[in-house]
Amino acid sequence: MRAVIQRVNQASVTVDGEVVGAIERGLLVYLGAARDDEAKDVRYTVNKIAGLRVFPNDDGRMSLSVADIGGAILVVSQFTLFGDLRRGRRPSFDGAAGPKDAERLYLEVVGGLQGKGLPIETGTFRAMMLVQCAVDGPVTIQIDSRKLY
Repeated sequence: MRAVIQRVNQASVTVDGEVVGAIERGLLVYLGAARDDEAKDVRYTVNKIAGLRVFPNDDGRMSLSVADIGGAILVVSQFTLFGDLRRGRRPSFDGAAGPKDAERLYLEVVGGLQGKGLPIETGTFRAMMLVQCAVDGPVTIQIDSRKLY
């Protein structure tokens, strides 16, 4: 499972002209599931996102989590995180989970974050989405449950 996480002052997702998810200060998470992801990948990803300390304390050091600042998380499904360009310029998405498994894993991550008491907004799975955000910092972090960094 891969996630690209941005610290934002605001973010929203629009589908067919309608805002379907929006947050103020918090994290914008682009989430992609791999073909072979399983429960341990979901747990790892949920724990990393929930515990990520990228918000500044009173001294300006990044030491606070989204829960510490009373922020929210906007989770957007994005299979293109598994785009493979090793053979040419057109990405292959063979490493991405199929739609049914990807949706299940996506919903498990969303549920896991909600289970930690975090306010969660989402995009619409498999929809063409317009994502707008004001990235703060900029702070952008990537995680991969198979690399465990």
